[in-house]
Amino acid sequence: MVAPSHEVTQLLKAWTTGDERALEKLTPLVYEQLRRVAQHHMAGQRPGHILQTTALVNEVYLQLLDCGQMNWQDRAHFFAMSAQLMRRILIDFARSRGSQKRGGDAVHVSLDEAPSVSKEPDPNLVALDDALKELAAVDERKSKVVELRFFGGLSVEETAAVLKVSPETVMRDWRLAKLWLLRELSEGNRRGA
Repeated sequence: MVAPSHEVTQLLKAWTTGDERALEKLTPLVYEQLRRVAQHHMAGQRPGHILQTTALVNEVYLQLLDCGQMNWQDRAHFFAMSAQLMRRILIDFARSRGSQKRGGDAVHVSLDEAPSVSKEPDPNLVALDDALKELAAVDERKSKVVELRFFGGLSVEETAAVLKVSPETVMRDWRLAKLWLLRELSEGNRRGA
């Protein structure tokens, strides 16, 4: 069940003013959408990825709580921030897995768990993040569109509201950004990156 946008917005604004009961009411309303977005991202990961959907949502939730008195504008703003946090968590996780050395940072697991733990970073996610950073240097709005739609799971209309542009502009940016990223990622694969 997706909560009405105005209800989520009202609860976000109440939470901003320090109303803890608003947070209690808000959590179940946004949790399922955050979980769906996290499932979407985790489905794109290699089998046996050590980070699970629930852990990703919980980490996002904890970081949102740490934001303190964020001045939430509306539901779209909340999910845009959630998208940024989810992206950072996934990228940080992928990069940290790639930078660990043998031995000292080894994860200790039982023999039953061993087949499901992967120490390799997800090269696709890291490459996507690098390409998005390059896109942001060229066209920040197109990069934001990708972040909001791909990492945040926002609709075209919600993305337009966050960026204060028309849905048509979002669709145009989305198409161009996908083409740009495809080219960048393809060139990176040819170069062996």
